[in-house]
Amino acid sequence: MMKVRILITGGTFDKEYNELDGRLFFRKTHLPEILRLGRCKLNTGITELMMIDSLRMTAKHRQAILNACRKCAEDRIVITHGTDTMVETAKLLGRSIADKTVVLTGAMVPYQFGSSDGMFNLGSALSFAQALPYGVYIAMNGMIFHSENVRKNKAKGEFEPGSQKIQKSRG
Repeated sequence: MMKVRILITGGTFDKEYNELDGRLFFRKTHLPEILRLGRCKLNTGITELMMIDSLRMTAKHRQAILNACRKCAEDRIVITHGTDTMVETAKLLGRSIADKTVVLTGAMVPYQFGSSDGMFNLGSALSFAQALPYGVYIAMNGMIFHSENVRKNKAKGEFEPGSQKIQKSRG
């Protein structure tokens, strides 16, 4: 049975909300609870790499994500990541990983708020990770984007194809 490794890096997905001062912060990942509530039957393994806002992510953090992907025994990987710099991480991984399917996903609204897109995005990412050929992708809002053809439209608050055209082979 196929196993998908989930690597956690933080981002809005795992942020908590302090009702007293309005501050967002990290306590622990919500992934086990999300998988349980979603009644996920997929064989998964969870590895918490870091719990940071992606705006604070450095080249050193991205290298740690790349190293973790390379060390994974699984060839199917989902990475939860903050949306602000997800594209940068996806591009680095896309240039460096050829023998695995890696899907990055995140949330625009924290899971704890109850109306988060995170559950849907995680479910989509897990499905895409099982079905797509080797490569690096971003899965958001039911859409899948190749790492070299994606951008975050900050005005709309959504991901869309980038400016590059990806050639698809027809079989």
